[in-house]
Amino acid sequence: MEFHHLLLKIVQDNSTHAKWLNTLSFMENAGARKISKCEHSVSVTLIQLKHAAEEHRHAYYLKKQIAKIHPELCKTYKSEELMAPIATRQYLHSLDTKACRYLRTVFQLNQEELKYAAYLFVTYAIEVRADELYPVYQDILTKEASKIMVKSIILEEEGHLEEMINQLNEFSGDWQQHAENILKIEKALYNQWIDAITEEVSQLDYA
Repeated sequence: MEFHHLLLKIVQDNSTHAKWLNTLSFMENAGARKISKCEHSVSVTLIQLKHAAEEHRHAYYLKKQIAKIHPELCKTYKSEELMAPIATRQYLHSLDTKACRYLRTVFQLNQEELKYAAYLFVTYAIEVRADELYPVYQDILTKEASKIMVKSIILEEEGHLEEMINQLNEFSGDWQQHAENILKIEKALYNQWIDAITEEVSQLDYA
């Protein structure tokens, strides 16, 4: 199922739309927690603090949007309140694990340096994905005259991507070559996630 069509089907079913918002909220929250775990105990940068805070705010904002559909839907991140819960929970964790494995082989880094490199490359990959996903979602919300909006997230994610590129330029002169490999890892995991969501949404036709 083409991504635009998939999102359209999600948005047109209230309970599924609430679970989609909750799933995005879960992933933003997981991203914020990953960023915080990558912080150095004393040398944490202002940008890292900013990113963690803004990802947490995105998680809160998306969760709050659910009330516009129904105030009693998706109160927690329990599996039954997420879309494709297994793939959703594995996506970022697997990306982080596989990125660390790759970075360990190409850079001579100690544990603290590896954590920072993982923060840079994993966050970059996630921001590239967010720059693709959220505008499509907003376009559908606009066309469907939905009360839900993600424009504020789009603006902040664009800023995050620019900040990640600046940090990667400082980290390594050939970062783009390695980022391309991380993006390939992310794409495979993203496709697994979308396939799982597509399968779940397809069941709506038979409900």
